[in-house]
Amino acid sequence: MSSPLTSPIISSPLSSAARLTTAVRRTAVSAKDPSATSSTVSDVDTTTDLPLREIPGSYGIPFFQPIKDRLEYFYADGGRVAYFRSRVEKFQSTVFRANMPPGPFIASDPKVIVLLDAKSFPILFDVSKVEKKDLFTGTYMPSTKLTGGYRILSYLDPSEPRHAQLKNLLFFMLKSSAPRIIPKFQETYTELFESLDIDLAKNGKAAFNDIAEQAAFRFLGRAYFDVNPEETKLGTGAPKLITLWVLFNLGPQVSIGLPWFLEEPLLHFFKLPSFLIKSSYQKLYDFFISAATPILEHAETLGVPKEEAAHNILFAVCFNTFGGIKILFPNTLKWIALAGKDLHLKLAEEVRGVIKTVGEGQLTMAAIEQMPLLKSVVYESLRIDPPVPLQYAKAKQDLTIESHDARFNVKKGEMLFGFQPFATKDPKIFDRPEEFVPDRFVGDGEELLKYVAWSNGPETEDPTVGNKQCAGKNFVVLITRLFLIEFFRRYDSFEAEAVDSGLGATITLTSLTKASF
Repeated sequence: MSSPLTSPIISSPLSSAARLTTAVRRTAVSAKDPSATSSTVSDVDTTTDLPLREIPGSYGIPFFQPIKDRLEYFYADGGRVAYFRSRVEKFQSTVFRANMPPGPFIASDPKVIVLLDAKSFPILFDVSKVEKKDLFTGTYMPSTKLTGGYRILSYLDPSEPRHAQLKNLLFFMLKSSAPRIIPKFQETYTELFESLDIDLAKNGKAAFNDIAEQAAFRFLGRAYFDVNPEETKLGTGAPKLITLWVLFNLGPQVSIGLPWFLEEPLLHFFKLPSFLIKSSYQKLYDFFISAATPILEHAETLGVPKEEAAHNILFAVCFNTFGGIKILFPNTLKWIALAGKDLHLKLAEEVRGVIKTVGEGQLTMAAIEQMPLLKSVVYESLRIDPPVPLQYAKAKQDLTIESHDARFNVKKGEMLFGFQPFATKDPKIFDRPEEFVPDRFVGDGEELLKYVAWSNGPETEDPTVGNKQCAGKNFVVLITRLFLIEFFRRYDSFEAEAVDSGLGATITLTSLTKASF
């Protein structure tokens, strides 16, 4: 995932595995032309008779206004959602100027043009018109000392030669893991569900997140490298090491729930010093340099030194993929829990019926593709609660951007920012946009997938070396579907308590009803 904690279907419903394989094959073509871009990004309908409007809003008094805006963004009632909504109402526009954290000291220039609708948002993906260099975390960039001294793939623009080499390396890692994904997922998540059953029987409730994070990293080690990290020197410590390291990367962009007078000087005025995390990061690096030997050997054939490749693989697995699962799986459970027992029973019936009739009792890719409701539920979770909400890009040239209501001129070099939860809840695109609608993407609803953009690109497109779409996009969708399949093979229904935070929901399971049919 391109995410804080960051990597498939088009109009013809290919399987997730098929989409993964297709995307890998395409790199052989797109590698010849790293500037190639996805067509869908430019296919958004434009209306040239829209009025040309000056971009509303201002950046205020330097230094003071960015700090004021930051305090409102993090600590005012309603948080960042209220921050953006109040400005949409004030300016009567989904496109406006604003300051984005962190601002003074950490970010040299917090000024951005905000895009909050589904029509203007896709410009952020069009790398023929915008640049992505060093913009993964927005208006500031963490120290490369946190990543072994290297600018990692997420911070590279597709125009940079190393981008194609590193993204092809990740495609190779994904392709080589394909035969292990389903069996290793089933093995690992059977262990997870057994642990949850024990906790629930013993305590009357079961905390999902900690056990799920251990399972997620265990699965990734098994799937990518055929190694159980808990049987190495790393032991069970990886999730906590990763979480701390990610905080050092993202500190200026997040709130960890402290009072503002503590959190501001701790996180938002200065970067956390990288030497404090050096030993923890080294433990992670030692695991990857040892476990990923076949992938590192392939990296050298691509012209990427082994050490640089190891740091990139670490980032892709820990920051992008593990970080994405850490947020996505609990969020998905939250929405399904809120939807209620009727949905649970429909999912259980679909999963078990298809495995019995199509898979003849076994889970196969063909069976997975015959579960339209489950597939829709995954996409609806990604739409309503995208795990990577912030996207940035810088205009390569003078541009004209369109919202639903107006056109706006943008000058070369200006920073564009999109808050994805507004774009994917655009009421001019989605009916009942604020509601979780489980079957939204069933049948003709699949047409709406072009507006689902959690992966830093439209869901109807594949990642290539010529774009910045998450290399593991298809992998993440597949394993989220696998998670629900394994869950509803085992349980008819469940109840849970969910507490939202800036980094996903915290889930406490209060009941798990075992399969009765």
